[in-house]
Amino acid sequence: MRIMKRERIPIAREGVPFIGYLAFLALVAAVLGYQFTSLLLVAITTFVLLFFRDPERLTPAVERGVIAPADGKVIRVEKTVDERFAEDQVLKISIFMNVFNVHVNRVPFSGTVSGVTHMAGSFLAADSDKAHLLNEYCAVALDVGNNRRITVVQVAGLIARRIVCRLEPGDRVSAGERFGLIRFGSRVDLYLPKESHPVVTVGDKVTAGESLLAYIG
Repeated sequence: MRIMKRERIPIAREGVPFIGYLAFLALVAAVLGYQFTSLLLVAITTFVLLFFRDPERLTPAVERGVIAPADGKVIRVEKTVDERFAEDQVLKISIFMNVFNVHVNRVPFSGTVSGVTHMAGSFLAADSDKAHLLNEYCAVALDVGNNRRITVVQVAGLIARRIVCRLEPGDRVSAGERFGLIRFGSRVDLYLPKESHPVVTVGDKVTAGESLLAYIG
């Protein structure tokens, strides 16, 4: 069974000012007769428009299923310990988003937001080994029942300079729901209970709000 999402304008609201401003500059350049500048601005506007695209997604209703929080390529599937987000060992799944992926992030599992932590940091390449430790990030902790917790971490990248997270502690959220984005190219790390069973491997391409990543333990 699949859940239908309500139709909406397929552009993230954070992108509207950028798109409008660039489109205005392109129009002004065209009116003034600066053909090359106008064409260049149209190309940039098109790129930014594509970057902020926000298509509708159909989220599968899978019992205990953890859904991808981001579009991109899986670059980590491993058991690890990261005391910033969990005291015990966890299953970590990392997804790298390049500048051509949809960058709107989605909730991976229904639950209640128990904490949101935004930490300043560096802007290393998001797929580097040290990025998750040194880069700016925003971590969202979700209580998902039976004393289980999932943590979703938006990690800034080499070009990314802003993380947007719309969630606050106490929010009730559903799998597949939009909760933020990162500009312009980055990664999302997902920390699951160690008993969770992954169904993806390194190199897999996944789609936010649709692809199944794991079954929660």
